[in-house]
Amino acid sequence: MSSPWSTRRETTPENSRLIIERAHEELVAGNVADVRLDDVRPLVRESWRRSLASLVGAEALPPLDLPSAQLEEYRRAHPLAGVIDMIRGLLVPGDLDDSGVVIAVGDAAGRLLWVEGDRRIQALTGDMGFVPGANWSEDAVGTAAPGTSIALDRSVQIRGAEHFNRLVQPWSCTAAPVHDPETRRILGVIDVTGGDQVVTPQAQLLVDATARAVEGELLLARLRARESSAPRRPARRVEAGRTTLRVLGRDRALIEVAGDGVETVSELGARHAELLLMLAVHRQGVSAERLGELVYGDPDATVTLRAEIVRLRKALEKAAPQVTLESRPYRLGAPVETDAHQVLSLLDRGAHRVALAAYRGDVLPDSSAPGVDEFRSSVRTALREALLAEASVDVLLAYADTATGADDEEVLRLCLSMLPARSPKRAGLVARIERLQAE
Repeated sequence: MSSPWSTRRETTPENSRLIIERAHEELVAGNVADVRLDDVRPLVRESWRRSLASLVGAEALPPLDLPSAQLEEYRRAHPLAGVIDMIRGLLVPGDLDDSGVVIAVGDAAGRLLWVEGDRRIQALTGDMGFVPGANWSEDAVGTAAPGTSIALDRSVQIRGAEHFNRLVQPWSCTAAPVHDPETRRILGVIDVTGGDQVVTPQAQLLVDATARAVEGELLLARLRARESSAPRRPARRVEAGRTTLRVLGRDRALIEVAGDGVETVSELGARHAELLLMLAVHRQGVSAERLGELVYGDPDATVTLRAEIVRLRKALEKAAPQVTLESRPYRLGAPVETDAHQVLSLLDRGAHRVALAAYRGDVLPDSSAPGVDEFRSSVRTALREALLAEASVDVLLAYADTATGADDEEVLRLCLSMLPARSPKRAGLVARIERLQAE
């Protein structure tokens, strides 16, 4: 069956786009009373003002609210998990990978839970943080169909330049909220993102109809469950809190514990940071000999290791009491996410720009522990190779401006090959390459 997105197109006139862009520039600059804002649709104009009031940056990347360790469990328990196949079938009855659009399903807070669709489009939109786990509410990224649809509790279409965030302006999107069929509270949002074909009247009708069909299916499933005499298993509760170890660009790691609206942050000593990181990397557990080799470079350092483990246990009792250290093998009794693993997860999802922004430097840069050195190198290499293989030129240029990529001639040459012939950035790149060759 052919895709409903393949032939319907509605191009926004160029002069209209320029008017919207200029009005946006005036608003962001603080000229909230500029008369050009009157040329912007009221729905968009009011959303811009809400975005400005929420202090959303005009080029802000969405926060990753659900790291990979939490995402799978959270969406498995979400009410929309059972209707994902239905949403796919209604919106893209043909080949999803070659549909020309990306379909996203989020929760009531605007956090994306599923993002699927055309592989090329998904790679490009992932670059601006349109990935599972990211927060696309108005408060986080400003005017965009998923968040604005939730804010207004109605279907919404946002065309290119109408987005508050400049990084999102190459795209258009249509979204509609999904309600609980009995209480009418918002359960989530369905969004279609792509080119001009996703903001036609037909597109809005299709997304709206899909949301209503999903609500009907949820009601039928609920009625069938009530009629059944078989006991139902209660939905699994997802623990609200999480523990994060921050090791990027830091010699003394931070351990953050979030839960029940409270976040505590504690600093760890260098050796404790190395030990905890190795246990977070080797989640299946490691023997005393192997842990000694990873941290001290000596498998026979078990006496020293055991004494340090005792001290680490006491430190965790104060900083993160829910994280216990088990023995035989040594392992963590509760999951600990690291900011380095979050970067790797973002790279896997194609969110190169967000991953680069989250990469604040090498893992524990002053540590000489063999295991830390190996992990540090693997994260740095994964970032570089992913950017070289898939990132856009502006992301590569941003990488070239970091301490990690500044002297990488291959990156500089790739940027040079991707830039237009008349780009003013070419001269600076040529000078940097010549300097590296002269050294």
